[in-house]
Amino acid sequence: MTLVIHGGAGTIKRENMTPEREAAYRAGLNQALDSGYAVLAQGGKSLDAVIAAIKVMEDNPLFNAGKGAVFTNEGKNELDASIMDGSNLMAGAVAGVTTIKNPITAAHAVMTKSDHVMLIGAGAEKFAAEQGLEIVDPAYFFDSLRYKQWQRVQQKEAGKEAALIDPYSRDRKFGTVGAVALDRYGNIAAGTSTGGMTNKKYGRVGDAPIIGAGTYADNATCGVSATGWGEYFIRLAVAHDINALMRYAGLPLQQAADSVVMKKVPRLGGDGGIIALDRHGNISMTFNTTGMYRGYITKKGEGKTFIYQDEK
Repeated sequence: MTLVIHGGAGTIKRENMTPEREAAYRAGLNQALDSGYAVLAQGGKSLDAVIAAIKVMEDNPLFNAGKGAVFTNEGKNELDASIMDGSNLMAGAVAGVTTIKNPITAAHAVMTKSDHVMLIGAGAEKFAAEQGLEIVDPAYFFDSLRYKQWQRVQQKEAGKEAALIDPYSRDRKFGTVGAVALDRYGNIAAGTSTGGMTNKKYGRVGDAPIIGAGTYADNATCGVSATGWGEYFIRLAVAHDINALMRYAGLPLQQAADSVVMKKVPRLGGDGGIIALDRHGNISMTFNTTGMYRGYITKKGEGKTFIYQDEK
């Protein structure tokens, strides 16, 4: 039984991180690991472990998902999420939602309670309400630091680089959360949730809710959750490409992940990272940025968390 998680990749440097902030991030990651692993330890399914871990991060304003989501150009919080079951290739996703407290639960409901894979906007919200999921006023997602971040970007009308300044590390960062789990039954599941890109316009959607780009799971190969510059991850179908390299080229997990994240993505001009888990419990936490909030747990009480590039 193994669980691996991420809380976003980007230019995360020690010199920009206070000891207090670093401790808060590690505590948040550990809480997510403990919550997800508790499901696995009690004989639960990988899907439920992924949901449990991601909900913790959606509820933590440190992460750009759920409560800590960044602001769009219109000053709103628009959330995306997806989940996939490696045992049967079932998948569910929601995009551009503004009232669903935990978008990962809505993605799961789409997968299990509808005939569809992706629902967006008001339709997704109506469906979530019909399924009895927790609906909140959009004001619930307001976070003052994220709002100030957005105001600064608005004032500058800055380009892509400045639009990704993170208020917590005062540096460029891609905020997304994700989890991949392998349960005692040999089933792999993966999920991803995000608030997207600061100051995003025109109903922009990144890779997080796109099956095959930000999320993919197949018991025969691996489960993947991505974080990064979404447009590039969509164009390369990053999550599925890692799976395909394992399935068709016979590459081991780490080699497949390195081929995509360390070579293909930078070649196009994108950056970011992934977490992945194969059916043997091998873990990959591969990223081409200076940091990625990440961690894994294989035994109760022995979760490990990492932030910077030089941590192994």
